[in-house]
Amino acid sequence: MRRNFLCLLASAAVLSLASCTTTKFVPDGSYLLDEVKIRTDQKNIRPSSLRMYVRQNPNAKWFSLIKTQLYVYNLSGRDSTKWGNKFLRRIGDAPVIYSEDEAQRSEEEITKAVHNMGYMAATVKRSTKVKKKKIKVYYDVTAGKPYVVQSIKYDIYDPKIAALLKQDSARSLLKEGMYFDVNVLDADRQRITNKLLRNGYYKFNKDYIGYTADTVRNTYNVDLTQHLQMYKAHANDSARAHRQYWINKINFITDYDVLQSSAMSSVDINDSVHYKGYPIYYKDKLYLRPKVLTDNLRFASGDLYNERDVQQTYSSFGRLSALKYTNIRFIETQIGDSTMLDCYVMLTKSKHKSVAFEVEGTNSAGDLGAAASVSFQNRNLFRGSETFMIKFRGAYEVISGLQAGYSNNNYTEYGVETSINFPNFLFPFISSDFKRKIRATTEFGLQYNYQLRPEFLRTMASANWSYKWTQRQKIQHRIDLINIAFLYLPRISDRFKEDYINKGQNHIFQYNYQNRLIVNMGYSYNYNSVGGSIINNTIASNSYSIRFNFESAGNIMYALSKATNIRKNSNGEYAILGIPYAQYLKGEFDFAKNIRIDHRNSFAFHAGVGIAVPYGNAKTIPFEKQYFSGGANSVRGWAVRDLGPGSFAGNGNLLDQSGDIKLDASIEYRSKLFWKFQGAAFIDAGNIWTIRSYANQPGGVFKFDKFYKQIAVAYGLGLRLDLDFFILRFDGGMKAVNPAYETKKEHFPIIHPKFSRDFAFHFAVGYPF
Repeated sequence: MRRNFLCLLASAAVLSLASCTTTKFVPDGSYLLDEVKIRTDQKNIRPSSLRMYVRQNPNAKWFSLIKTQLYVYNLSGRDSTKWGNKFLRRIGDAPVIYSEDEAQRSEEEITKAVHNMGYMAATVKRSTKVKKKKIKVYYDVTAGKPYVVQSIKYDIYDPKIAALLKQDSARSLLKEGMYFDVNVLDADRQRITNKLLRNGYYKFNKDYIGYTADTVRNTYNVDLTQHLQMYKAHANDSARAHRQYWINKINFITDYDVLQSSAMSSVDINDSVHYKGYPIYYKDKLYLRPKVLTDNLRFASGDLYNERDVQQTYSSFGRLSALKYTNIRFIETQIGDSTMLDCYVMLTKSKHKSVAFEVEGTNSAGDLGAAASVSFQNRNLFRGSETFMIKFRGAYEVISGLQAGYSNNNYTEYGVETSINFPNFLFPFISSDFKRKIRATTEFGLQYNYQLRPEFLRTMASANWSYKWTQRQKIQHRIDLINIAFLYLPRISDRFKEDYINKGQNHIFQYNYQNRLIVNMGYSYNYNSVGGSIINNTIASNSYSIRFNFESAGNIMYALSKATNIRKNSNGEYAILGIPYAQYLKGEFDFAKNIRIDHRNSFAFHAGVGIAVPYGNAKTIPFEKQYFSGGANSVRGWAVRDLGPGSFAGNGNLLDQSGDIKLDASIEYRSKLFWKFQGAAFIDAGNIWTIRSYANQPGGVFKFDKFYKQIAVAYGLGLRLDLDFFILRFDGGMKAVNPAYETKKEHFPIIHPKFSRDFAFHFAVGYPF
């Protein structure tokens, strides 16, 4: 009791000291901006939506709780010339001194923002609360009654444009009864602009669209009129009708230097060819086949100008690894008062050939080793932007903890992999129009791996044929048309057979240490709401992602085996050329969401489920396709592959801690700390299970009335170093609920934690989800 009282007293003293030191560098007569609050009297007006208009914010808080960086800054002494004081001030944050001018500007900006939402009579009242040298600022928004659009009229003099907009009227954002929201009006201006740019109006922009709003006296009703102004090239020019433009001549310039060539006259070319009416200009040598250039165009001579086609052309050329930059320019023809546009597609070549060397350290369950690799890449193998890659890798590791009976304790690995990627959809009997529409890439790959261990010698060879494409910048598809993998074990030591394979009739070991053929196909779908590539800094915006994939193996071969009455082997399996093949179905679903709290803090959620079902020619899933739990991207209170299945506590054998079903869920609070460091507090839950009951995995089978009692839970803290191009992650997790034990003390280690038993440290690259 006395010890707890002393701890409480010490904590109070520390907090009191911290409170006193926050104003250490606040000058007399000034105030530390301690807190800013926005309060509204309308549920439709969220304070968070107005936060961006506040011009001055208090010092940042770690995890929205503690102004750690301010405390660090205040630890420095008065003498700013000393190295220690400089360092503390550099990594800390100087106190934010309240500014009356900035507060006044904030009040005005918030008022303007609320007016733009349709609350034209809204008022914002600013108040302050001072305590010693700290000040809290409050902005109270009294919204009043919103102005409502009671009628909408259109003042569009051009009948052709009026007809186009009438066709698109269902997409209009303007509705009778809507609030008079300036943001909605501006969004509709952009909608109209996009529509006209897709229909030939090359010179149109949203500044040609305006509004007149008439308020009915003594009411909150607005009569809204949308205007379309006539075209003027310059302010002093006479107004005229907007004109539609057509594509005239299309030219390719393949050696454009984006850094040196600022005008068309400075482009360095010395030769040209004509292909199907397209002039292609180049310097010294044309590095891309003419057909590759024309196939990636999404518009042609004589077409009406369409901004969407131009952007799709940018996207198509951006997929070509042989190119570094693409620049598309349109110039009006100089023949009279023409509405024709000459197009110049200017391309900058990338570096086509490269060699890379990599050296890395390895750590497999505490066994240290080293690996090295060398790779060669050609990004324009057949002058069609085909990417060819070949990589050689070697690794060496000393294995510890082996029992007597093995000839050596070294692990050696050699491998080679090669692939070729074509920037188009390759498949027989498919029309060119379909290939151009789907914009898929085709990849063929071959891999070979040689592993020499004390326990066995294993070789793996595989080949794959796949397609990938992106849809609307947010959706990625992948089809694995066929994957063929062959696992061959020419040697297994007698000691390993005795200790693991034959011991206790371990079906998983027996299955995975036999020659095996895996022929599978699959499909995967990825959706990212922010579009483009995944953003490292997930604090930046609200977003979510969905991932789904499905694969099957062995079905065609099983049907052929049945049809041809092939004899089964001694294990009851069909075999091709004496090699049994795997047969299974596997599906996974994964959802992740990020919720932005402010510019420094966010919540991230993740949930995933996976199931793999062996059937027909197989009684278990191949090792490479099984699920594992624990580790940096799973339940972080356990080491990698150290959790489950079910309530199974493990026995040191990696294969025994694998399963056919996996559940994962995580919640993580992420906060920017200082410089490039970010912090995280997380809770993870999940486990794996088997579909069938195995003697070597007691408690591992999935049962509907028990699985929820076997879900493991962990909690912990993390530190991340955001280097922009990648993130280094350090996570420390503690077990909270351990399904491997039944007694309350061990089943709930969160109540009785033991650091040596319950802690796991993880180092990884990138976010866990």
